Amino acid sequence: MKTIEIKGHLRESLGTKTAKQLRREGQVPCVAYGGESNVHFYADERELNKLIYTPNVYQVNLDVDGKKLVAVMRNPEFHPVKDNLLHLDFIEVLPGKLTTMRIPLTLTGASIGVKNGGVLRHNAKKLLVRGLIENIPDEIVVDISKMKIGDSKKVGGLDIENLEILESSNRVVVAVKTSRKAVTTDDEEEEGEEGAEGATEGADASEAPAES
Repeated sequence: MKTIEIKGHLRESLGTKTAKQLRREGQVPCVAYGGESNVHFYADERELNKLIYTPNVYQVNLDVDGKKLVAVMRNPEFHPVKDNLLHLDFIEVLPGKLTTMRIPLTLTGASIGVKNGGVLRHNAKKLLVRGLIENIPDEIVVDISKMKIGDSKKVGGLDIENLEILESSNRVVVAVKTSRKAVTTDDEEEEGEEGAEGATEGADASEAPAES
């Protein structure tokens, strides 16, 4: 997993008034919890934006006035109108402790069904997973190259070593739907022809008179 360094400073006092003053100065109130005690600190909004506005997920190496923490981001809070970052939580990552986070689901390959006019539905852009931090990948990659029109892939069909996916096994992550431009593939035509021949042979056999 990718890492990012964030420097912060301990908050001397808590409360709404102090938080508003920090924001006016371009700082964001933060808290890291999950360890021995909660760590309340603030960090530069510009540095935190590198963590927020990216498709990547990161292990965050926090340096809070010399106190080193390893953490992952949780629950960013934004202004309802200005959309700037108001508050950010971190979960401290401890050795041997399972970590829960959302990671991107990336599609690879060119779908047969899409080539034949089908429509690709990428229903899950991220999945909630749990595992040791060293086993959590940057992304989950799903190969769609063999998917035909009408095919889909569900969470239950994904097998990721040393990682638990905390989503319903029936959740569809990607599907290829039919459309007006859709055409039948050569493979599907061959299967259809074989089925038709079998049906004809069956019909001929049923129509033949029984021997006395």
